[in-house]
Amino acid sequence: MDAGNFVIVHLVNPKEQFWGLLRELNAAGVTLRGINMNSFEDWARQVARGEEKTIDVVQVFFPMHRMEKMFLDEDMGILPSLARQFFTITGINALDYMEETFDVPPSSH
Repeated sequence: MDAGNFVIVHLVNPKEQFWGLLRELNAAGVTLRGINMNSFEDWARQVARGEEKTIDVVQVFFPMHRMEKMFLDEDMGILPSLARQFFTITGINALDYMEETFDVPPSSH
């Protein structure tokens, strides 16, 4: 998994799941710009409606000892990736949103 990929991170202590754009992965942990999975749909709908931001993505670092597993955010059969779901809800490409809204350097992927 490389910087610039969308990922889903499963964490322990406390148990959480985050979705976001991978910024860095190293022995210390993972840095991503993302959102807690519990807030994903509300956030996407807020973006779609053009409302004032009450929920938004943040840049966050999780130490490696909290990491349980990490998956690439990709389509699985008929189930669309979260990035694709964001596009379906908002009409905005998730990577474009991250780059335009948060000055994330464009990915080479």
